[in-house]
Amino acid sequence: MAETETTSGVVTVEKVRGRSTITRCFFKYPLKLILPKKVGSSQVDAVWIYALSYGGGIVSGDQISCKISVGDGCTASVTTQASTKVYKSVDSKCSEQVLEAIIGNEAFLVLIPDPVTCFSTARYSQKQNFRIFSGSNLVVVDWITSGRYQSGERWDFTSYKSTNCIYLDNDRPIFIDSVLLEQSLVCDIAERMQCYQVIAMVILLGPKLKNLQNQIKEEVKKMMTVKLRPPTTNFGRYAKSEAQHDRFVPDLIASCSTFGPQGIGSVIRVTATTTEAVYAFLRTHLSSLEMFLGAPPYCQSGI
Repeated sequence: MAETETTSGVVTVEKVRGRSTITRCFFKYPLKLILPKKVGSSQVDAVWIYALSYGGGIVSGDQISCKISVGDGCTASVTTQASTKVYKSVDSKCSEQVLEAIIGNEAFLVLIPDPVTCFSTARYSQKQNFRIFSGSNLVVVDWITSGRYQSGERWDFTSYKSTNCIYLDNDRPIFIDSVLLEQSLVCDIAERMQCYQVIAMVILLGPKLKNLQNQIKEEVKKMMTVKLRPPTTNFGRYAKSEAQHDRFVPDLIASCSTFGPQGIGSVIRVTATTTEAVYAFLRTHLSSLEMFLGAPPYCQSGI
């Protein structure tokens, strides 16, 4: 069976005359790929790929699969034009997305989508597999909002699952992470999430990102030292009562840890009370990627 019969999209990036170039691009319903000729500075060797779906969202039962290959020494960024909307489930059908990516030696893949937004009763599952080599570089942003919370839908979907796996030298797993949110008769998702409306994960891996990993680790540590400190009175003392102390909730919580051999990767986890707060976090801490991509991530998002 031909590859194009079993996948929704295929993208190949290779060096042509010394520049990163998309040499193959195929897509079919429900996936659409847009390849802008220029994003940001033309002095930077990088290609951009925008992934979206027809109709502005993923319909119940949709099955989307995409394969991306970034050749040796190439740089590619994959993003979206807006949040990935997952519409309500019909007949308990689950919508699914699968991404298979191969990142060559000294190659760089940056996956920076807008968040997934699941509508009421939606069922959604995604899996992303990344196959790398010792010289590969990878950035992955994977995040979800509580839904259309301004319209009263707050963690009202039926189930959400996201799995990310990274394999070194094709078959050695160095990172496996899975997030599962599903409604329960004992405790629904909204109750468990309390006041938080967004959860996000950022993966940074590779020799080109070592300085950025160290920088973010220190910045997150300093930021949380401030955010987790309970508010004080004008007299420099903590809140007057235990009840006041219990009501203290940081607007954003973040953590950072390393993984892989010799700590080649870092994972940052974030939760926040607003989507805008996470956009601001990503813009601030990923701004240095502009030198590789020609434009800073999320520069026009979440405004």
